[in-house]
Amino acid sequence: MNHPELPAAVAPARIDTLESLREHLQWAIELEHATLPPYLCALYSLDPERNPEAVDVVGSVFAEEMLHLALAANLLNAVGGRPRLDTPRMLPPHPRPLPHGDRSLELSLVPFGPEALAMFLRIEQPAPPGAPAEGDGYETIGQFYDAIEQGLRHLCDRLGEREVFCGDPARQVSAAHFRHTAGRLIAVDGLASALAALEEIVEQGEGTARGEVWDGDQDVFHPERDEVAHYYRFQELKAGRRYRRGDTPQSGPTGEAVSVDLAGVHPMRRNPRLADHAPGSEIRTAQEEFNHTYCAILHLLEQAFNGSPKLLAVATGTMYALKAQAQALMRMPDEEGTTAGPTFEYVAPELRRWSIGERQRIVVLPDGPYVVYGAVPLRRKRKIVSADDHALTWKTGDTLATEDTYALCRCGRSGSKPFCDGTHALIGFDGTETAGVRPYEELQHVHDGVGISAQRVGELCIHAAFCIGRTRPIAEMLADTGDSDVRSSVMGRIDHCPSGSYSYALQRGGDSIEPDLPQAISVLEEENGLASALWVTGGVPVLRADGLPLQTRNRMTLCRCGHSGNKPLCDGTHRKIDFREEMQSRGGEQTHHEERRTS
Repeated sequence: MNHPELPAAVAPARIDTLESLREHLQWAIELEHATLPPYLCALYSLDPERNPEAVDVVGSVFAEEMLHLALAANLLNAVGGRPRLDTPRMLPPHPRPLPHGDRSLELSLVPFGPEALAMFLRIEQPAPPGAPAEGDGYETIGQFYDAIEQGLRHLCDRLGEREVFCGDPARQVSAAHFRHTAGRLIAVDGLASALAALEEIVEQGEGTARGEVWDGDQDVFHPERDEVAHYYRFQELKAGRRYRRGDTPQSGPTGEAVSVDLAGVHPMRRNPRLADHAPGSEIRTAQEEFNHTYCAILHLLEQAFNGSPKLLAVATGTMYALKAQAQALMRMPDEEGTTAGPTFEYVAPELRRWSIGERQRIVVLPDGPYVVYGAVPLRRKRKIVSADDHALTWKTGDTLATEDTYALCRCGRSGSKPFCDGTHALIGFDGTETAGVRPYEELQHVHDGVGISAQRVGELCIHAAFCIGRTRPIAEMLADTGDSDVRSSVMGRIDHCPSGSYSYALQRGGDSIEPDLPQAISVLEEENGLASALWVTGGVPVLRADGLPLQTRNRMTLCRCGHSGNKPLCDGTHRKIDFREEMQSRGGEQTHHEERRTS
């Protein structure tokens, strides 16, 4: 390849420092990400009923590019780098080149068809036999990864393997965090695993041994078949035939026919931009919504690769919301017989709906989990009841291990409760929020006693039953609060109310007196093993998915069964549906709920 800035006889500089290696691996992350928007536009433009085979091909390539992105992040983390995805560099305007690649290759946002196939074949083109490694201005992706491999080997020889692989092993994303592909997500801890990760990336794109059409895996959709590499999958769609054993890159595919119906493709406008439509218009509003979701995914991926690997499942789950938004856009007529499409434009963090200054906060994702920032402690609390099942107090149990940022299940169906495992996306969870944002003071009903003024907001009640008591409810006891023992009992019961539905002051209009509660989230368990709400204490802010803040209070309860009629707040529905984290198997052993087998 010609490099205008270098004499023709001078080879590109070798990767010979750790800093250069980290820089190239960040480029690898940017390279793998750059392929995602074009693949997604093509995928979402396809009518799955009229083009099931094309959907399988493009969808499988997209899933494996996500895998390659995770592998590149593992490589960078292993050598002491910090993957960056939530940055404007990830989303320059289209058309755009591959990062640090052949400038003649432009990536565009276009619907599936001949132009898209030609672009994908250029992206995935195998390196010619004997092609040199190229760390910058590379002709093929394989040559770029060859340069990284050479750099890894050279630095291990010069500095020693331990010096090169100096990253925190806890940042590695493992197979437990990634699904939906036949490929392997390899945790990188040394040269051997690093080379295996590079091999996985290159073979899935170009084929094994750079002369084979196969990538070494079984077809994820048809396990009885061997899987062909990305380049050759697109050749199958172009030729209208599948590869079969004995076929070579020279012979082309000679197997069964592959059907592609170009009439079953949404005619998406080429390289759409927000600026194409007026602010407030239907198309632009939908495009802005898509961009918010996509940037949320980039944010979650960056968090996943920087110390919170379990968030990878949340990020991939959020892709389902992205799909619905893109397909809705492609049903909106645009100009000259085209439809609208996603623009993949960057939304600055300060403009995002759930961007607030507090380090410790809880963000509700649309139709998804609660994302908890700032290492808010998570523990279990169990309700203690009397012999006749009257609520007495809460007992603090184990503290659960968490990452600095973690996600808690909101749909009630996760197989790893209380944490989210992405099941909400698979089941089509509807997390539409209906809880109001009016302040507590506007909703409360005040009931005066002697030396106490009780305030109650019925909409917040989760029926934990501390207000009922063993003999009389609080409402009846207020008449007798001239007795200091009765008054003290009322105060104690109110202090145990997890939702803060009840509160009290010493006089009407006085300041509410709240129990001293730490900044924490408690996973509540009620009597007989009933799973209850998430109890948020200590004034941790909570933002709804639409960006509206719930009133920050000393205590509130969030739904985790998925069935509350007052989402995201708990309304006690878990009691009606007998919601549990565990269920008894026939043999008496504790097993996870049925959702574990379907998640």
